[in-house]
Amino acid sequence: MTGLTDSQQCEIARLNASDFNFSDVLDSLIAWDSVSNTTVESVVREIIAKVRSEGDAALLEYTNRFDRRACANVDELCIAPDEMSKALDSIDKKTRDALLEAAQRIEDYHRHQIQQSWQYRESNGTLLGQQITPIERVGIYVPGGKASYPSSVLMNAIPARVAGVDEIIMVVPAPDGDLSPVVLAAAAIAGVNKVITVGGGQAIAALAYGTESVPKVDKIVGPGNIYVATAKRFVFGSVGLDMVAGPSEILVICDGKTNPDWVAMDLFSQAEHDEEAQSILLSWDAEFLDAVHASMTRLLPEMERKEIIAKSLAGRGALIQVANAEQAAEISNHIAPEHLELSVEDPEAWLPNIRNAGSIFMGRHTSEALGDYCAGPNHVLPTSATSRFSSPLGVYDFQKRSSIVYCSEQSASDLGKVASVLGRAESLTAHARAAEYRIKD
Repeated sequence: MTGLTDSQQCEIARLNASDFNFSDVLDSLIAWDSVSNTTVESVVREIIAKVRSEGDAALLEYTNRFDRRACANVDELCIAPDEMSKALDSIDKKTRDALLEAAQRIEDYHRHQIQQSWQYRESNGTLLGQQITPIERVGIYVPGGKASYPSSVLMNAIPARVAGVDEIIMVVPAPDGDLSPVVLAAAAIAGVNKVITVGGGQAIAALAYGTESVPKVDKIVGPGNIYVATAKRFVFGSVGLDMVAGPSEILVICDGKTNPDWVAMDLFSQAEHDEEAQSILLSWDAEFLDAVHASMTRLLPEMERKEIIAKSLAGRGALIQVANAEQAAEISNHIAPEHLELSVEDPEAWLPNIRNAGSIFMGRHTSEALGDYCAGPNHVLPTSATSRFSSPLGVYDFQKRSSIVYCSEQSASDLGKVASVLGRAESLTAHARAAEYRIKD
């Protein structure tokens, strides 16, 4: 760590990839195990059990308690469709136009992801294929409380609508009864069918199991706090999930030729989410790392969320000197970041070497913030190194694939001979005989 006070410098770890213990230090820095804890798990289990057994009554009780509401019935938690339309009309033109443009860009991008059914027929009459169908009902969780996230509404609901989902149910907490009209406006634009002002584990339980007023959904998507993440883990299997996300992350790789103020602000853009967010910079230019650190120190006092940024950077941030571009790519793949900025001369040349990243932002002018709001690709991304095996939210998350198999009399006989042998090899005689019945003499 720098060892300097907050008034002197922005505190952040300074690492060198050539240090003998670098790998251990890096792994410790990027480790994230705090998706839940025993206390939270106990509370969430109780909430889920009560919502399952008592339905609306439990949902109302928890919402009044945790969100400081005084609702007499669940109907008071529901937003009528015309209220969404009124919210869209009520917001200022500049905000409305920005939402509409962002929504159009998101829709245009996600329309490229639509999957089509396909099939082919073999010479003996066998027909094989895949049928694509949309999920029928989806629940989207939108965080509320300290901040409002209309962008999350667009990013979760628009791909579902593009996929052909029949019904989109949105849950969003409204502490003290306050709900941003911009969030409701985004719901109107995105095609949300129903909005219910509930949050936390009780909202996840209601979506997963249904209550008298909240329909049971087939899949739940969207980020939330530790109670939401824990509840999602517990209900998985009864309902599908997008992912259980950890804190937001950004990794910037820079060749030292980008304005250091730009890079500093890009690091801040993730750190301001919360104290557990992670911002890391890799460069083989030591003087540039110094320049970025100086920019961070100078710019931090100007930030509205400077306390959160400072804690995030001090606890989980790092400026890392690497030997060269090849080592930067290697370390990036190990970190497997949610957001990766390639702030370098020829970013496209890097793509063949980048295996693990949720979203890749190429070039000096492409800030991650553009991806959060309006570039087009989804901002719901795998965190905590899960980009090693998972992908951004998209239309494919709201569509199902069913295999298609049709056998003619001849193909049933041909395939039956193969199935018979394999069935008996596995001592599954009924399998074998079911196939053998269709074999022609």
